[in-house]
Amino acid sequence: MAQRFVSTILCLALAGCADYRPLPLGPVPELPGNPGLIQVDTHSLPFAVLAAHPFDPRDGLDEIEVATLAVVNNPDLKLARADLAVSRAQAFAAGLLPDPQLALAGDLSSSAGGPGATRAFSFGLSYDVGALISHAAGQRAAQAEVRKTDLALLWQEWQVVSQARLAFVRLSHGRRLLAVLEENRKLFADRAARTEQAQQRGLLTSDAVLPNLTALQDIDKQMFDLQRQLNQTAHELNTLLGLDARYELRLQDGAPDAFADEDAAQAALAELPQRRPDLRALVAGYAAQDQRYRAALLAQFPALNVGLTRSRDNSNVYSNSLGITLSLPLLNRNRGNIAIEQATRQKLHDEYQVRVQAARNEIRAILDQQRLDRRQLESVDAALARLEPLIRNSQLAGRAGLVDALAYANARAALLAKEAERIALRQQIAEQRVALQTLLGIAPDASTSGHQQQ
Repeated sequence: MAQRFVSTILCLALAGCADYRPLPLGPVPELPGNPGLIQVDTHSLPFAVLAAHPFDPRDGLDEIEVATLAVVNNPDLKLARADLAVSRAQAFAAGLLPDPQLALAGDLSSSAGGPGATRAFSFGLSYDVGALISHAAGQRAAQAEVRKTDLALLWQEWQVVSQARLAFVRLSHGRRLLAVLEENRKLFADRAARTEQAQQRGLLTSDAVLPNLTALQDIDKQMFDLQRQLNQTAHELNTLLGLDARYELRLQDGAPDAFADEDAAQAALAELPQRRPDLRALVAGYAAQDQRYRAALLAQFPALNVGLTRSRDNSNVYSNSLGITLSLPLLNRNRGNIAIEQATRQKLHDEYQVRVQAARNEIRAILDQQRLDRRQLESVDAALARLEPLIRNSQLAGRAGLVDALAYANARAALLAKEAERIALRQQIAEQRVALQTLLGIAPDASTSGHQQQ
């Protein structure tokens, strides 16, 4: 009977065992060199605006399509999703109850022990009842950790989308600035050539030529520096999108820049802890730690192990017994773990408050900067509105020989410099809009898409 019982237990245990499946590393493939080769299921995206926006890279990527591709194909996000799978597996493990223990013992003595003696044996089944006391708290802690990891993944997706959008903004505005610098370069190159010709004819001294050459060299340096920045930003964007760095990504022109809605920002700021995924992840992490603290408190009570034993002695007498093992909480009482979990909970409590306060200050700083940028942009637009008709009149007067060519060139250079200032300011405004939407937990709006341009 004992043999049948043991055999049954072993068969049941082996029936539920997992089997080994190899997963060889194999050769590492190259990153895709074309976004058209990547399968994008927009319906599975975490943001409604991305899911509703069509993804068609054949005409170049707009800002929303860049964000979509970043969420789908970013290498770091793929690893973060693997972390989420690990967290879910840990939650599954925490929900499993502890296994009972089977104890077997047999008499190995070679002596018969006298007439009528038999071989003694015993087998018993025991269970750690104390583990059930803290099981519920441990399971709730694991479930909260899954929520924390899920929200942390969502926040990482926010960050990747923000980085991709910032790269798009810098590339689109940088290319506009490069076009203005190229036009400015043509102007100073023409002036330098004309003054050099005049010097060769003895009409000008070197003092009149040198400023133009210096200005031309300065613009050349600005263009090279800007081209380096654009090249670095393009490579960083390819890395974010999980594309081969050698691929030249085709982008659409960005939509006209707009200031963030301050009233909407203030309303979102009031709901910040409920909107920001990272702050919600901190709340979930605090809940998990609170459950771990509860489990540590429950573990201070005596550990209880209960078991039943069936035995036979060498005189062929059978007996049944009940065994109870109880720890005595006299020295340890789990006080060390309780102190650790309590201190950790306090740390998470303080960290949540600090993070919320820091986020509020960061958002308010961007809103204050936006107000200054609004006034500066109005000033720049007003200056351009005054300069542009003057330049047109100077151009007409120059053709009629009524205005000196040098005076016209100086005015034209001032106009181009002001246009470059406006492009740089608009880039700053666009970057602030992206940062503000990210910090407030607001999804990018479709108006940033190049497809929406009129």
